[in-house]
Amino acid sequence: MSGQDHDSLPLKAALARYFVTNGFAPDGGYGASWVTGKFGPVPFAFPNLEARVRAVRFHDLHHIVTGYDTDSAGEGEISAWEIATGCGTFWAAWLLNLSGMTVLFPVAPRRIYRAFVRGRHSENLYRREYDSQLLATSVGEIRQQLLGGETISATARDRAAFGLWFAVGACATLAPLGILLATLVAATRWIA
Repeated sequence: MSGQDHDSLPLKAALARYFVTNGFAPDGGYGASWVTGKFGPVPFAFPNLEARVRAVRFHDLHHIVTGYDTDSAGEGEISAWEIATGCGTFWAAWLLNLSGMTVLFPVAPRRIYRAFVRGRHSENLYRREYDSQLLATSVGEIRQQLLGGETISATARDRAAFGLWFAVGACATLAPLGILLATLVAATRWIA
């Protein structure tokens, strides 16, 4: 279904269709205790914290509005777009998106960069209420409110912001891995 076909749908109906199309649970998995994902071919699971659910409700709507897919490249794009638009008080969104943007960058670097630039000239839903009024609004109306004209050329400030956020994302992603590795090395030395 093209973006134009979606424009007349209320967000609630588009969200239900999005869940079916992507093989998600009817509630998007919001009620699940654990979330499963893949890092390349390696599956992993993590707790579906309330903070994550709070953020992913808007994240899913952003997929619909922007048209970014749920494959690796699309998740990298939506992560970059959300970082560029700002995730407000949604700390889980900041963490997940910073990791998504940097880890997935090698998959589709140009697309992820373009999504970031697009986000710098867009708005998102993180500052709105997730309620029946929002879900009754048409995709086209929300798309117009958030994305506006769509013709965007990167400015020097956009390029600098991307570099800064990419560095923050790399640190936020690599620091926990470094701590884990250091802990494992220290534990093996202590045991030996």
